[in-house]
Amino acid sequence: MADVVTSQTIQDGARQVIMSFTNVSDGTGEAAVKKVDVSALESNPMTGAACDGVTLQSITFSNFGMSVKLLWDASTDVLCLHLPADYADTLDFGDGGLKNNSGSGKTGDIMLTTVGHSSGDAYTVTLTMTKNYA
Repeated sequence: MADVVTSQTIQDGARQVIMSFTNVSDGTGEAAVKKVDVSALESNPMTGAACDGVTLQSITFSNFGMSVKLLWDASTDVLCLHLPADYADTLDFGDGGLKNNSGSGKTGDIMLTTVGHSSGDAYTVTLTMTKNYA
């Protein structure tokens, strides 16, 4: 059996994208699973430019029993945030947002890894992001 996971796009507009992710673990966990695939997001309706990255504006999360690492995808993934176990919060990054600071091989995607997962642990993570275009 595998973890029961869901990924939902709540809004994919010209400028903003909101996505929500859940997991109820059977103890398997997730390791660098692509959650935000910028190539799958809607292109700019005015110019037709493809989305090539996102800036995190806010994160709402609730973790039970396990923690969650958000990673900027690159040749070597870069830690974006580590959301602690047994904790819930909303993190607002203000007007500038949290920008992707990964280097070589940067894709613009966001990956997720669970840490310390065991059967029955769970998370809910909602990301509000601003799209970036080339």
